[in-house]
Amino acid sequence: MTALPAPRRRLALALGAVVAMNLPLGTVYAFSVFLRPLEAELGLTRAALSFVFGTAVLFFTVGMNIGPLLYRAAPPVVLLAGCAAIAATGMALAAAASGLVELALGYGVMFGLGGGGAYVLLLQGMNLLLAATGAGRRGLVNGFIVSLYPAGAMIGAPLFGWALAASGLRPTLAGLALTLAAAGALSCLLVVAAGMRLEPPSGAAATPPPVGGRAIFWRLWIVFFLAAAAGLTVLGQAHGMVQAYGGGAALALFATTAITGCIAAARIGGGFLADRLAVPVVMGGAHALALAGDLLLLGFPGPLVSVATLAMIGMGYGVISGSTAAAIGLYWGEGHYGRMAGRLYIAWCVAAISLPVLAGRLFDLTGGYHFAIMIAAGANLLGLLIAAGLPAARRTTVAAG
Repeated sequence: MTALPAPRRRLALALGAVVAMNLPLGTVYAFSVFLRPLEAELGLTRAALSFVFGTAVLFFTVGMNIGPLLYRAAPPVVLLAGCAAIAATGMALAAAASGLVELALGYGVMFGLGGGGAYVLLLQGMNLLLAATGAGRRGLVNGFIVSLYPAGAMIGAPLFGWALAASGLRPTLAGLALTLAAAGALSCLLVVAAGMRLEPPSGAAATPPPVGGRAIFWRLWIVFFLAAAAGLTVLGQAHGMVQAYGGGAALALFATTAITGCIAAARIGGGFLADRLAVPVVMGGAHALALAGDLLLLGFPGPLVSVATLAMIGMGYGVISGSTAAAIGLYWGEGHYGRMAGRLYIAWCVAAISLPVLAGRLFDLTGGYHFAIMIAAGANLLGLLIAAGLPAARRTTVAAG
């Protein structure tokens, strides 16, 4: 039997697999680029397209919760290949769609389901490998992994814009389907080379759940939900918000792009901080930063202040996303990582589906975003208070495999 490569090389190969798969999957965050082309090509309303995106978010979360149930059903490479194939086939179906049903089935159900399954399988495998190789900075690694989705959107949005102008909607979606298939194949090769597994080796000591684990789970769930609620209530309307506060189209476009970058960088920062500070300090500080941004815009409304507020809210949301990814390993151990991540991401799913719709509805009723900012401020304040009750867990030792 061929010996596994050295620990550092195994980690590099596994991280390459994560990057290869998650960057193209992260283009789901760039769905807004396709809104006008889809409206023109299929004659769909904006509400119908919002339904398609919400379906993708829902089935992404479903995939994250199904993935951990399949750990023993097949080797990791087989499961990952299946998820990548589902996502790529779904995108191909979306490219050939003639109406809402095919688009929702392809982009919403299949792309979302395959993406969520691949995401949680790679998270689980990466965290077990970190534990097996005795690697440090696990929070930083997990923060980097969760940053790949907004990073994929940042890369994908301008590429899609160019491809749509050059070739049109259907070739662009077909190209994304081929990219997903190629990324899945590359990721599978790297997973095999890294010797990634989805369950601890037989005989390895299982990490016991923390005392009061159920209470910790729900407190962390609520803190994550409130961060996503505050973030997505405002960030889902970023372009329109900057314009509503007097900014021009160029400033609104800059703000929307910059905020995506802020979220990606802050997710890495959240994992980095969770390696060094207690979880409630990191999460409480992130909610406080976002709350300061909310209050700044409420007190001093204006175009530049709106951009600063969006950046602060984005950074707060990003830090909590990254530190949540780190906290799962701290509280439940790497062996339980995928299962707990799937359950916690239900909080993000609920926020992602409901809160941007609420912000848009409030704008329709009031003609502004004042009440949406007030809701975000209330969510951040409540999140700050609840985060203070989380256990002050830190990674003081590194388990050797």
